[in-house]
Amino acid sequence: MAEREGNLTPPRRQPVNWQSEQYYDKELLDNELERVFDICHGCRRCVSLCNVFPTLFDLVDGSETMEIDGVDKKDFHNVVDECYLCDLCAETKCPYLPPHSWAVDFPHLMLRAKAQQHKNKETRARDRIIASTDQVLPFFATPGIANLANAASKAKSLRKLSNAMFGIHDQAPLPQFTSKTARKRFKNWSTENSEHKVAIYVTCYGETVTPEIVGALANVLRHNDVEVDLLHDAACCGVPKLELGDLPGVQKQMEKNLELFASKVQNEFKIMSVVPSCTWMYRRELPLLFPENEQVKLISEAMVAPFEYFAWLHKNNLLKTDFPASLGRVTYHASCHQRTQNVGLKTRDILSLIPETEVTQLERCSGHDGTYALRSESYAAAQKISRPVVRRVRDSKPDTWGSDCPMASNLIESELTEPDLRKEHPIEMLARAYGLDK
Repeated sequence: MAEREGNLTPPRRQPVNWQSEQYYDKELLDNELERVFDICHGCRRCVSLCNVFPTLFDLVDGSETMEIDGVDKKDFHNVVDECYLCDLCAETKCPYLPPHSWAVDFPHLMLRAKAQQHKNKETRARDRIIASTDQVLPFFATPGIANLANAASKAKSLRKLSNAMFGIHDQAPLPQFTSKTARKRFKNWSTENSEHKVAIYVTCYGETVTPEIVGALANVLRHNDVEVDLLHDAACCGVPKLELGDLPGVQKQMEKNLELFASKVQNEFKIMSVVPSCTWMYRRELPLLFPENEQVKLISEAMVAPFEYFAWLHKNNLLKTDFPASLGRVTYHASCHQRTQNVGLKTRDILSLIPETEVTQLERCSGHDGTYALRSESYAAAQKISRPVVRRVRDSKPDTWGSDCPMASNLIESELTEPDLRKEHPIEMLARAYGLDK
């Protein structure tokens, strides 16, 4: 029996049948978009989350009927293009997920529309290139090229040219690459002989852009007597391909990592990364895309967020709490893919254990969201989405601030005008409190 709104049954997101022919049927998709958009129009609960829903509601309100039947179906793609699959609407707002009889799963409907666009070769070459992070990021981290790329990202004339030629906004914050990658810095950092074991999924971003966060995580784990193994050879998690709707590409990325990850899980390792989206992908999304794959299920159950694991250590009296340093006022931004893992406020809770430390948590989208804040056509919307977060960081007057997501913190930082505000990843904050930042 279908469940009615207001019942106490927890929502259950359903597997995505993306390999069926019906999934790519345009008429069926348009009908489902119209059905779900009509439900969203009548609810409007998610209007403040991102630019998807204001775009949809503007189309409805500007139509002759002021209902969804007045919107030209050709304009549905305007809504789809604004979605970056953060899952916040489904996981934090929507009352109509299954088992409700309306069975609304807005992010997965957007994914279906993106998958059709990709299959019909309607995606831009720019988007296909920047979604190929396994090739792009290591290239820009090559010795000699990293410094040139970083310098070019600060050259106004080159940025304007890039905007005109490739559609990368000239004001968008670009990653700063390092040729001293995580592999080079931490080549022999794997440790052994501990009852508790963690494999760090370094990720393409952690390897080439933020290796210092990878090092901080390894240091904190080792400080707490946890065996650490760094998975440098793992491929990209596939989130950029997912945002593009390239589901066969997602499958290829997944298959590159299955044996490596599964072997670690079978040896009783937990797996974590320094990028919430990468953890979220294996923990939440891949099990719905590949529900019959037993290795995916095994890996998803072993995936943990760093502070979720620290909270488990603390609960079992295994986390060291003799912090020699305090952090003062901390403003912590919980990123979207951190929140949609549904693990609670673990980052805030662990940082609050540090003496003379006061944590303010922000739960709102930063606006970066993968490549959304890089693209010329969506950068202004990303800025608009980020403003409430930027304002709250500024108004909280923190001694240090940071986000679980390194990319989110880059956009927030680019909008802050106060150069003296200290930015740190929460893992780096914890390492500093332990005195491990020396």
